[in-house]
Amino acid sequence: MAPKKNKYQPSIVFHPGETLSERLEELGMGRKEFAVRSGKPEKTIFAILKGESSITPEMAVQFENVLQIPAHFWLNKQRSYDEYIARQKQEKLLEEAEDWARKFPYADMAKKGWVPKTRKAPEKAKYLFSFFAISNYTSWGSYYVEKQLKVAFRISLKHTKQPYAVSAWLRKGELQAAELSVNSFDKKALKALLPKIKKIMAEQPADFFKTLQNLCAEVGVKLVYTPTIEKAPINGSTRWLGDTPLVQLSNRYKRNDIFWFTLFHELGHILLHGKKDIFLEDVKYVKGTSMSKAAKQKEQEADDFSSDWLLSKKDEEEILNATSLDRTKIIEFAKKFGTHPGIIIGRLQHEKVIDYSEGRDLIEPIKFEA
Repeated sequence: MAPKKNKYQPSIVFHPGETLSERLEELGMGRKEFAVRSGKPEKTIFAILKGESSITPEMAVQFENVLQIPAHFWLNKQRSYDEYIARQKQEKLLEEAEDWARKFPYADMAKKGWVPKTRKAPEKAKYLFSFFAISNYTSWGSYYVEKQLKVAFRISLKHTKQPYAVSAWLRKGELQAAELSVNSFDKKALKALLPKIKKIMAEQPADFFKTLQNLCAEVGVKLVYTPTIEKAPINGSTRWLGDTPLVQLSNRYKRNDIFWFTLFHELGHILLHGKKDIFLEDVKYVKGTSMSKAAKQKEQEADDFSSDWLLSKKDEEEILNATSLDRTKIIEFAKKFGTHPGIIIGRLQHEKVIDYSEGRDLIEPIKFEA
């Protein structure tokens, strides 16, 4: 976060018409005479003197010879006044946005360095405007709730339980993605990369995520890790930024079976479903609303895609038909099928073949490099 710069902002700035009035009085010149000498309509001069009209660059030059004051003096006066009025309007907008700002998990966002720390509601609104790159809180609603910019954001958070926190998490992913440089997206290359990603999943080296990011960048996919924030219980997301797919992961459960399932699930969305949708994993909806039937179908397709890559149905059947399933046998099966023991345990737990308390030592925690 860039350090704050002190900048003097006067409590009040007067319209340049005030100065013009004082100068005319000094010269003993009435507004009608001044209008004639400067070649401007009297009503225009009157409007400036009343503070109802601005001094334009053309006027400033015309005033120069009459008043013996350089044009830039009047332009600077007008610019300062215009900025003052704009800031007054902005202050009002920030006051109106205080209730909106309170709906975000601001303290947690600040703790993670997404926004500056502050307890003042107007400042929170100001920093949130900057974070989302919006000029007012209604723009946030237009973008994330009403879907007015459908080309960039094709899903509405209107019926999700925590649209404010979820939008903040998604926005952070966009900012992270902007820092990544990737090649043009190549669908065939992404398909060809999947076995290598599975091999990384099976071995899970300490620097696995950086390796994944670089490999994905080569095939035109942006991959980012965004830690979860309060009120945003989301595992991952897939969306397209122009012609580039973005996969955003949260590591919500901090266990490798769920992390890798989510990654392959998101890659499945890219390969199976193209650019038309934004997919949010494990987002909760308000009572009486849910995903559409078509959306559920796409989620199931991505689930099946991920399951098959991590551990195929054929491989799963062989494991289930084994006479014994002790620790040693699970590790042997993992090596045979090129997967991780934690993936097998997670699948068996999900299928309720074993209890969630069993085999947990084979599930590794997911840790990201600082």
